[in-house]
Amino acid sequence: MTLKSLLAKPFANFIYKQIKKNMANAVADQEQIFAMLIKTASKTVFGVDHNFETIKTHQDYCKQVPIRDYEAIKPYIEKIKEGKQNVLWKGLPIYFAKTSGTTSGVKYIPITKDSIANHINGARNALLCYMVESGNVKFADGRVIFLSGSPTLERVGGIPTGRLSGIVNHHIPKYLRANQLPSFETNCIEEWEEKLEKIVVETINENMTLISGIPPWVQMYFDKLQEKSGKKIGELFPNFCVMVQGGVNYEPYKAKLIESIGREIDTVELFPASEGFFAFQDSLKEKGMLLNTSSGIFFEFVFVDELGKENPKRLTLKEVVIGENYALIISSNAGLWAYNIGDTIKFVSTSPYRIVVTGRTKHYISAFGEHVIVEEVEAAILQITSEENIRINEFTVAPYVSNDAGKSYHEWFIEFENEPKNMDIFSKKLDNAMRTINVYYDDLIKGNILKKLKVTVVPQHGFKNYMKSIGKLGGQNKIPKLSNDRKIADALIFN
Repeated sequence: MTLKSLLAKPFANFIYKQIKKNMANAVADQEQIFAMLIKTASKTVFGVDHNFETIKTHQDYCKQVPIRDYEAIKPYIEKIKEGKQNVLWKGLPIYFAKTSGTTSGVKYIPITKDSIANHINGARNALLCYMVESGNVKFADGRVIFLSGSPTLERVGGIPTGRLSGIVNHHIPKYLRANQLPSFETNCIEEWEEKLEKIVVETINENMTLISGIPPWVQMYFDKLQEKSGKKIGELFPNFCVMVQGGVNYEPYKAKLIESIGREIDTVELFPASEGFFAFQDSLKEKGMLLNTSSGIFFEFVFVDELGKENPKRLTLKEVVIGENYALIISSNAGLWAYNIGDTIKFVSTSPYRIVVTGRTKHYISAFGEHVIVEEVEAAILQITSEENIRINEFTVAPYVSNDAGKSYHEWFIEFENEPKNMDIFSKKLDNAMRTINVYYDDLIKGNILKKLKVTVVPQHGFKNYMKSIGKLGGQNKIPKLSNDRKIADALIFN
């Protein structure tokens, strides 16, 4: 054990005690953050436009500040890009996090001097909680890797701009930077496959103890390492003991990742986004991630089926219940106001407030009124692949709409690691699982509106090739598990 890991213990305990305190004060902290946000932004352009000085309660806020998406906030972003100060938050943002949207094109999400700590401290706090609970501090002595986007920044309206993971890379603490891989030069490579080759060269002979990234891209890293070394990852890196992951549900990727490693390993889940760091796994023993209630973000929660209505009911933290599917709405010291981030969540605990991510508000299938959500398709495929001892690399689901009654269906595009011995049986079991999980889907099958689902096998590397074809291979990009159209489906068929 080195000095670094010895010093990590008291620091981890100090932060852990603060997190425990925040757990108990979550509702009060949210109320204080709400008041602070309104007061601080009252003189901004947005605050004046929405009469912040007259807002005294959450009800006032709901009346004066409607829920919005990026298109609705874009005119304010354009003012910032033109150099105007005090638009959404005091002064100017210190960064724009650049992200691509399906309807808005490129989005520029502000990160301010006040909000940057939220992005930096979330992952740190998750690891410190892990240290305290597990007693494992040895990983601090080894090499760590963050599979992230390029830290190269451009300037938009004079403001440093880049991918969130690249921005955060500039703020990694000095005590971790000495252990960090890959090199800055390699991290700046934009082309994912070229970058991955260099990462493998730089890490294959190192003492890797912590690996972090989105699961499908971590798997690609593991595949390259195994190809080069002929060894399981756990054998290649005997001190590798913790994997930090987020961005997608880990469970569909877990079986193959564990097989690649060759042994079980501790995992820590994060819920970061360009708009904020919303939650992190604070315990290996409890389900879900702890909502980040004391970090400059005020949370609201809207029942998913009310989203899009003229006046949806907007709940505060003290009003939520376990098991309901909510759209997550945020207001923050980055200058985002009643902003729909596009993610849906459920609470698995309210003491403390822990959540699981259930999907995306725009990633669903309801071509026939079934409103199938990501959580449901993931649960179905996990159940059947586990029963059949089948591993998959990736999947997505889309509707096939026919003009003939009883001819429409859900089409599942699956890239198998090992294919089922009998695809008909596999498909029937998957369909039955979906019918059990979603009663509307079951009714449509019974009513001869839909026929049973169809599985289309995607060739090896099919999803990788698709992501490459649209310029989204690697980094923080991921395949939508559900689409309400056939854009991805047709691309997979014709690629």
